[in-house]
Amino acid sequence: MTIQWFPGHMTRAKREIEERLKVVDMVIECRDSRIPESSVNPLLKSLTINKPRLIILTKRDKADPDITAAWIKALSDENTQVLALDLFNDDVRTKIVDGCKRVMKPKFDRWLAKGVRPRKIRAMVLGIPNVGKSTLINQLGKKKVMVTADRPGVTMALKWASVHPELDLLDTPGVLWPKFDDKTVAMNLALTGAIKDDVLPLEDVAFTAYSFLRNFYPGRLEKRYELEVVEDPIVFFNNLAAKRSYLKSGEADLQRAMAALVREMRQDEFGAITLERPA
Repeated sequence: MTIQWFPGHMTRAKREIEERLKVVDMVIECRDSRIPESSVNPLLKSLTINKPRLIILTKRDKADPDITAAWIKALSDENTQVLALDLFNDDVRTKIVDGCKRVMKPKFDRWLAKGVRPRKIRAMVLGIPNVGKSTLINQLGKKKVMVTADRPGVTMALKWASVHPELDLLDTPGVLWPKFDDKTVAMNLALTGAIKDDVLPLEDVAFTAYSFLRNFYPGRLEKRYELEVVEDPIVFFNNLAAKRSYLKSGEADLQRAMAALVREMRQDEFGAITLERPA
């Protein structure tokens, strides 16, 4: 399965990111806590491999906390710090500034050994669309310094923001990759709203959502709809359409039933869930 989705502004952004990496000290990489692996752009991995990193698992409140803890352990190493944050309710400012200081400590120590006083940290913020980059910068700056919206592709250019006496951030557009070869990655991105609805067929996304909920959270699925969780998704969506009186020309409107499940999964109607586990 290969899905092409790479708007022109993202091609330009990739080139600009590569150039601007030369003037930043570190990278703050935003990932969605529900899909910590699928929400990584492999094209940018190679660009940032030599930079100290602070990984922010955003939308912590939407993810299964036990699985998030496992991801933090799996992603941490000597060059990488990992934080899981609810960008609207946690003390984002303190936690991220402290995290950046920890990441930069080895470099600061080298500067001090040479008699150079550490200066303000310059960090680049990276992440796929709709993962929370601009929200993070706004929370750090205690004011609206970036335009945000609950849809992919809002940040369209690279922008500097002075958010703290010890930290400057360079925001970037959410950059996806030229094609999705992995169907699971594509579906995870669709289910969390990281790619637009017209990229993948609704039926494929809905069937994937139903299969995931049936396998990992069947009790929540049954409680939500008060329907038997059956193996065949077509049977389930027929039953859901009947229960909610979703009709079209007197027949069950399966498209409407499918859209409802996908929408309600994105709206957290099934509670905090994580779509992938660390290996």
